[in-house]
Amino acid sequence: MAVYMYWFDTQKHQMPHIHVRYQGAEAVFDLDGRVLDGDLGARAERLIAEWCAERRTELRAAWECAASGKELPWVLPLR
Repeated sequence: MAVYMYWFDTQKHQMPHIHVRYQGAEAVFDLDGRVLDGDLGARAERLIAEWCAERRTELRAAWECAASGKELPWVLPLR
C-alpha cells in the first residue's frame, strides 16, 4: 500500500485526508480511517483504519505541517 497526503486537495474532500493506492485501486480516507471515496476491499480498508487509529496524532501533525507549507514528517507504518 502506498499512502499519499495531498494537502492542496480540498475542493472535493474539504477535510484532512489521505489517498491510498493498493493493487491498482485508489481510495480516499479521512484521518480517522473512514472511506470517503473509492474501494480497496474490506481487508485493505481494515488495515488503513487500524493504521489511522494507531497513528492519528502523527497524521494530524503531518496535515498541519502540510497546510502551513512545512515539510511533511514521515509517519511510521502499522506495527
